Amino acid sequence: MTIGIMARTFIRPTLEATLDAVAAHGIRNVQFGLSCAGLPDLPDHLDPGLCDRIRQGMATRGISIAALSGTFNMIDPDRHRREDGLRRLGELAAACERLGTSVITLCTGTRDPENMWRRHPGNDAPEAWEDALASMRQAVEITEGTGVTLAFEPEVSNVVDSAQKARRLLDEIGSPRLKVVMDGANIFHTGELPRMPEILDEAFALLGPDIALAHAKDLDRDGEAGHLAAGTGLLDYDRYLSLLRAAGFDGALILHSLAESQVAGCLTFLRKKTGNRQ
Repeated sequence: MTIGIMARTFIRPTLEATLDAVAAHGIRNVQFGLSCAGLPDLPDHLDPGLCDRIRQGMATRGISIAALSGTFNMIDPDRHRREDGLRRLGELAAACERLGTSVITLCTGTRDPENMWRRHPGNDAPEAWEDALASMRQAVEITEGTGVTLAFEPEVSNVVDSAQKARRLLDEIGSPRLKVVMDGANIFHTGELPRMPEILDEAFALLGPDIALAHAKDLDRDGEAGHLAAGTGLLDYDRYLSLLRAAGFDGALILHSLAESQVAGCLTFLRKKTGNRQ
């Protein structure tokens, strides 16, 4: 298990300056969004020259792209926006080999028409699940042949709001290229925090073999609350990290939901907890 970070944590005017900031902290893995290179994370078109510039910039600083951010609202109530997101996902997937990565992260989406991170009552309707299935099937088909793994994150604000629903989605899609992003701070519904050990254990029992990427942040309450820097809230990190290890996870643990001023402290916290300097 290696410690990484969302590259967009560092707000800089150029791609190179952003990567310099990552490297200055001794970080060797990033979840990268193309916004760091002046594009939308899901661009309309991705120039091969820019891909080469990103890969070269990473290589000269000893940084690897653990995953690319490719999130869009997969159950957006506007069907045309869903279709556009899927088309753009295809563009991103086609560029992954040139960029030097093979994982794209997704969110399963919400019926909220304005904010794909905000819960909506319509998420629980059967039609929302059917739309999530249809979008995910299309995503898998569109990226077929690219060698890309798609990894979605179960989180309480989205249609896949639990480990149980994540397991159901994996089973119903049935593709070895569909995996999950595990984030221990995003799976507690309102009233569930007192059951943290049980819920974490169940999540890993259901999803452990299918974890492609892990996130490191924290929460100060249950519900839509996982927005704090790692080590500053209530998440039982000893249990979380132990479960990751027991699941055989040896990928990148990505810091996010933190200010740049918190990076050094969070790295110290995770490096102490994991015993890993990288």
